[in-house]
Amino acid sequence: MQGKKISIIGCGNLGLSIVKGLIDQSDFPKNNIIVTKRNTQSIQHLSDLGIEVTSNNAKAVSESDIVLISVKPYDIFNVLEEIKGSLVPGKHILISVATGISIKEIKDKIKTSIPFFRAMPNTAADVKESITCICSEGANAKDIETVNALFSIVGTPLSIKEELMESATVLGACGIAFVLRFMRAMVQGGIQIGFDSATASTIVNHTVKGAAQLIIERKQHPEFEIDKVTTPKGCTIVGLNEMEHNGFSSSLIKGIIASFEKIG
Repeated sequence: MQGKKISIIGCGNLGLSIVKGLIDQSDFPKNNIIVTKRNTQSIQHLSDLGIEVTSNNAKAVSESDIVLISVKPYDIFNVLEEIKGSLVPGKHILISVATGISIKEIKDKIKTSIPFFRAMPNTAADVKESITCICSEGANAKDIETVNALFSIVGTPLSIKEELMESATVLGACGIAFVLRFMRAMVQGGIQIGFDSATASTIVNHTVKGAAQLIIERKQHPEFEIDKVTTPKGCTIVGLNEMEHNGFSSSLIKGIIASFEKIG
């Protein structure tokens, strides 16, 4: 990443999370970031930090080395048409985070011989905790190292096959919302059993963080850690069983599958 300039084309919620992750307590130079949006008013505050803000996508591409396209799937082909004349073989790396758009579709539109990547980060990039699933075509080892280094700044990169990118979108990106909805329900339950909202939120937030860290560091199946706190005739197993009787796991699995089928 040394000396590389990055343009983020279509700096919406996800793009903004990546920008924040890059500049927050990081050595990544702010003046090496260019962000674009059709209406720049909502991201104009970034210019005060030394980040270039523009509505000119072609200009942003020509001034950068890494081009990250962060637009809605229905906008991507218009954007590709706009920037394809500015993409230079041997200079540019193109990364798309658009859901459901294959590398082949991008290549067919661009018709330029450059390294292509698809990536699926999530909004936890904002706090440098995104899991980012990545696949590529036409990329050499140095290109892959560069893209991994970029997403390492905002979390953990993970290489996967392209046919799993839609699954990665559901599990890693939509998954943020699924976990947050679960946390919201825990907070509501906490309020009902006596806590004020702020205290319930603090307990839930740190409980979820601790549970995730246990699994990450111990590399155990979740059921292994569940067994540690489900004593015979105890309150934990009673609560778990009541949740399962009401379809807790089944509802979550069905939600994941429904999201996946929506992409397809």
